[in-house]
Amino acid sequence: MSRMFAASLLLSMLTLSAAAKASTPADDATAPTPVRVSTGVTAPVMLGTPVLTMPAGLSMELLPEGAKVGLALTINEKGEPENIQVVKSYSPFVDGRVVETVSQMHFRPGKIDNQPTAVDMNLVVNVTR
Repeated sequence: MSRMFAASLLLSMLTLSAAAKASTPADDATAPTPVRVSTGVTAPVMLGTPVLTMPAGLSMELLPEGAKVGLALTINEKGEPENIQVVKSYSPFVDGRVVETVSQMHFRPGKIDNQPTAVDMNLVVNVTR
């Protein structure tokens, strides 16, 4: 029994020293040069100010001050909004008008490494008179 214990103790010490040897860092001359993943990330920027219009016969005065609609959307590589979804509704009528207005907007696209890329974003639209 003591032989078995002594043998397992020796084997465990050998594996610990082998693990320590394996984890020692290589010389700087043989280590690979780290690769920079990104030179920068920029978010999309809205170009212009959107104007929400109401159909003929309806006035913006019907909307209370402070009405807000929350949207989730993707700005594609061309700066165009896609996959617009209402995540915080005010009313179906106002939501539809806001989605229509945002779908016609244009953005400066987001970039990674100075290359345009699609970016998912959330947008809160404050509807004011």
